[in-house]
Amino acid sequence: MIRETFYTKYIKGILDRVLGIVGLICLSWLYLIIAAAIVIDDSGPVFFRQRRIGRKRNGEYTYFDLLKFRSMKKNAPHDMPTHMLKDSEQYITRVGRFLRRTSLDELPQIWNIAIRHNLSIIGPRPALWNQHDLLQEREIYGANDVMPGLTGWAQINGRDALGIKDKAKLDGEYVRNISFIFDCKCFFGTVFSVLKSEGIVEGGMGDKVEGK
Repeated sequence: MIRETFYTKYIKGILDRVLGIVGLICLSWLYLIIAAAIVIDDSGPVFFRQRRIGRKRNGEYTYFDLLKFRSMKKNAPHDMPTHMLKDSEQYITRVGRFLRRTSLDELPQIWNIAIRHNLSIIGPRPALWNQHDLLQEREIYGANDVMPGLTGWAQINGRDALGIKDKAKLDGEYVRNISFIFDCKCFFGTVFSVLKSEGIVEGGMGDKVEGK
């Protein structure tokens, strides 16, 4: 059972929605540019929807559709982390390669935060519906009982290069230390990690690591 605090019960959700709405408004111009680039590079949908695991409630997993800018070709496997694909480069579009390197493909998740309210700015990254091994490891630390996030403690300490056990352990550290200060640390740590393109693994490590 996760111990609720005034911050987690009231403040965190309000901050998510307010900052999410501000983000949608301020980044609308960038959304349009990216959308146009995706269509020009590889005609097809602009957005990519993927079934993910949300916060566990009353002992049951919840599910939601995570939004991303499409960075892969239309024939790419849908429910498999990219690093688990052999020769994943064949599936990634030219624009998609840039989006993934800069993490701009994650921007549509602000919609999940601001409008759908099934994602937080900071929290454990939501697992794919079929990533049972990760979910089992997170059960040990209670990391399935908090709202998943756009970014989190594990993302600034290894990201794709982490093994499942290490990732779950870091998610557990976040659960134990969750606070406004710790969320700020994760947020600004993410900014620096994105600028340095740290921890991004595109393919060939499916037996070693777990996806974003």
